[in-house]
Amino acid sequence: SAAALRTPKCSHSPSAGVELSVNNHAADFTLSTSSGTPISLSCLVQNSSKAEELLWYRGDGQVDLKDGNKVNISNICISPATETDNGVTFTCKLRRDQSVKVSVILDVQFPPNVTEDETVKAEEDKDVTLTCNAKSNPQGQATWYKNNTILTLQQNRYQVYQTSEVFQLSITKVVKSDNGTYTCEVKSSLGTGRKNFHLIVEDKKTVFPLEAVIAAVVVVTLTVLFGIVARKDKIFKVWIDLVSEGKK
Repeated sequence: SAAALRTPKCSHSPSAGVELSVNNHAADFTLSTSSGTPISLSCLVQNSSKAEELLWYRGDGQVDLKDGNKVNISNICISPATETDNGVTFTCKLRRDQSVKVSVILDVQFPPNVTEDETVKAEEDKDVTLTCNAKSNPQGQATWYKNNTILTLQQNRYQVYQTSEVFQLSITKVVKSDNGTYTCEVKSSLGTGRKNFHLIVEDKKTVFPLEAVIAAVVVVTLTVLFGIVARKDKIFKVWIDLVSEGKK
């Protein structure tokens, strides 16, 4: 029958069969490199006999390409790659069908990079936290020193906390013997970073409680007022005498 001979219509995507490759990778991939090294990414159209325009994105932002660097093949260069490029995704897309794409994630490796030395002042009996920010890839491990000797972490006195980029040493209720230079040393397979904290423990300040100050002011004020009231007759008499003298 005619119904049996009828063939269904096939849906046909305008970009069916067209593929992209980046640096000969047809699927998403991770590219590892060292900080300071230039990176070249080359996007190529596969399985198309006509001119295909390409787009490049860095994260969500489109990369500005020159006219001669958009059709069928497109190259971009990151020169040099830095630690700010670590973890960033670059994606090449087909302009007319942006579902056709290949992404590359940059794995930029760099040694620990720590912030500048600090001087920290604290009163006796106060808690102190020393914070060492140290980015690195691969992630570094921290060791704490006091006056160039590995710090023995006494229980209930010292606490150490760390994330991938932040290393902290907390000292509970500092005393004068805690004075000294504390060093955060962050070490990875690519190098070592150090930050010094010069801790100065100051004498505990004597602070009068606010309630005591208020009470003292009230007592003085009331004493003055009572004194005036108690001598009001004498004060009034002196005033009358002065007025009388003035009328003469």
